[in-house]
Amino acid sequence: MSTVHVQYDIGGMSCSFCTESIRKAYERTEGIEEVSVSLAHEEVRIRYDNDALSEVELKDTLRDLGYTIRDPDKQKQFEEQKREVERATRRLTVAGAAALVTAGLMLFMIFVRGAFESEALWMDLVALGLALGTMFGPGRYIIEKASNSLRRRILNQHVLLEAGAFAGLLGGLLGLFVFPSFPTVHFFAVSVFITTYHILSEYTSLIVRTRASRAVQSLLDLQPDTARRIRADGTVEEVDVSELEVGDRVRVTPGESIPVDGSIVAGETAVDESVATGEPVPVDKEPGDEVVGGSINETGTLLVEVTATGDDAFLNRVARQIEEARTMKPGVVQLADRMLKYFVPGVLTIAVASFLFWALTPTIWSGGSLGSGANIQRGAFAALAVLVLGYPCALGMATPLALIRGGGLAADRGVLLRNGDAFQIIQDVDTIVLDKTGTITEGEPAVEEVVAFEGEETDVIRRAASAEAFSEHPLADAVLNYAAEYDTEYSVPDKFESETGKGVRAVVGPERVLAGKPDWLVEEGVDTAPARDDIDRLQNRGETVVCVAVDGTVVGLVAMGDPLKDDAAGAVARMQEVGLTPVLATGDNERTANTVAQEIGITRVLADVAPEDKREEIRRLQGRGERVAMVGDGINDAPALSQADVGIAIGAGTDIAIESADIVLMTDRLGSVVDAYEIGTSSYRKTKQNLLAAFSFNGIGVTAATTGLVHPVFAMIAMVLSVSVVLANSFAGRLTE
Repeated sequence: MSTVHVQYDIGGMSCSFCTESIRKAYERTEGIEEVSVSLAHEEVRIRYDNDALSEVELKDTLRDLGYTIRDPDKQKQFEEQKREVERATRRLTVAGAAALVTAGLMLFMIFVRGAFESEALWMDLVALGLALGTMFGPGRYIIEKASNSLRRRILNQHVLLEAGAFAGLLGGLLGLFVFPSFPTVHFFAVSVFITTYHILSEYTSLIVRTRASRAVQSLLDLQPDTARRIRADGTVEEVDVSELEVGDRVRVTPGESIPVDGSIVAGETAVDESVATGEPVPVDKEPGDEVVGGSINETGTLLVEVTATGDDAFLNRVARQIEEARTMKPGVVQLADRMLKYFVPGVLTIAVASFLFWALTPTIWSGGSLGSGANIQRGAFAALAVLVLGYPCALGMATPLALIRGGGLAADRGVLLRNGDAFQIIQDVDTIVLDKTGTITEGEPAVEEVVAFEGEETDVIRRAASAEAFSEHPLADAVLNYAAEYDTEYSVPDKFESETGKGVRAVVGPERVLAGKPDWLVEEGVDTAPARDDIDRLQNRGETVVCVAVDGTVVGLVAMGDPLKDDAAGAVARMQEVGLTPVLATGDNERTANTVAQEIGITRVLADVAPEDKREEIRRLQGRGERVAMVGDGINDAPALSQADVGIAIGAGTDIAIESADIVLMTDRLGSVVDAYEIGTSSYRKTKQNLLAAFSFNGIGVTAATTGLVHPVFAMIAMVLSVSVVLANSFAGRLTE
């Protein structure tokens, strides 16, 4: 046996019944080992034995059910989706026109002629023509899907819909030729209205899914189609981006989109990387810096060496983050799917039982409230009303739409919900653990203050920069960056020696310069007592202090810290406003951790937490009954992200952290955490509201319909209201309050 995995992108899906129909069809096929279907992303993943089945047979199964298989190329998929919308629009236009004419005919009959029932043959015939035209015109594809489903012994929404439509057609024909007392026009109208409303429901679902996928399309549209590749002989050729390979070099002029991910070989520029970070401020780039495909080169001409292409490129990886890991559904949707298995057979059984009850019971037990003799009209009313009020569109289609729209809205804001369960679980989160470095802070040290004991502050920086010129330590980079920012000139050292973890020794001209930890300078024989008050003051603020001495005398201090993100305090305040308790987790000592926490308004601190202990701290919080979300960006955050109820990775972080997370933030803004919480919570709340509304309408409506006292038209109005209420709840207003 040879096991093969395939994935198909499907066209024509509209609700959870579609996913269930496809799943059943494959599960009943010999040779299928596993099948997973996603409505939100219109795809099916199949594991099968290719000795027992061919891929042609797999595709035929989908086509037999009335669905289409889209091209795997994303851009072509969007084009196919556009054509689907155009076809759906034409169907809706024709069906909608028929429904309006039918409604006008009924209003004319009731308000102009003053009769609730038809009194003219021409009205009956017009209504019959409208019913046949709607069912076999724009609604023909529904009949084909229902027929194919029945042939495979699958009862789904198409079967139930056509049962109602044909029941209405049959009722109208019986009224036209057999039972004059039957409301002929109303029966025919039911066939028109439920067919039209089904087309409208599918159209709405298609529009929502199309709009939700625009984030992916917008990403792919950012990448130019061609690039200017530099040949080995130095000449330039214009090639399709898909032809580029890792190691190729391309030229990018000012104002152009950078075609691929790469590293700058030559040239300096400012790059608009909002596609990756969401931040509008251009970032200065120079040789050696990485650039992201799709970002905008604003000022200088660049020579870029390609580092990633195809599926490994940034834009495609982000698109895949949106498209992947999505067959998993929240528990409430799984519950709805399980109930849908029994819904259609249940409604059909109740409809048949209702008709038989009113057709047979009065004959057997004549007299009393049931009357005497077969009550065919009441039985027909009961059966048709059950089929109409049991129409499952509200339950099967609108339930996932809030989640689909929520996912699309989240993607528009740079929040990728990689896991369906994140929608459900994030609403229960009450504690949010924030890693310090790179999450609350910028993740890079910067000079915060310079103290001079001899000369000016610029003299301190000049000497520190000279001593640190050959150092590769991040603190040295901070000093050199500060010197460059304030145009401070410095000389490279004549001699240089580094003491790992302590500081550097350097000879700069006639001066012997030491720069490092205060305690190390003491070990080197330097008297730091005159600087002790300032050292303590700066260290109490949680800053790292570099002491600078010249020829054995302290001349100044350079205090460095990891600057807080601009929105850190505001984001923490928002978290507290929505009921979340932020907790700071850091490997820093308690004094430094508390200083940072106080600056941004956090009251709970986990200090001196080693990277490998973060997971245990998360587990300890969970053991106290707290539902925990973890926000981090580094490799050492990955275990904690996996342990948390919801893991949230800052998008600028490592691939390992991102892969361990349920939610990925494509921007460095800490406020995006609250965006994710609000969108997820609102989407899930709307989903539960939709389920409650759908079950209430269907349950109460079907029960009332069995009495035979619900006129088919009133049943139709109630069904329209049920779907409309659920759709309005999903789409009206914003998903976030």
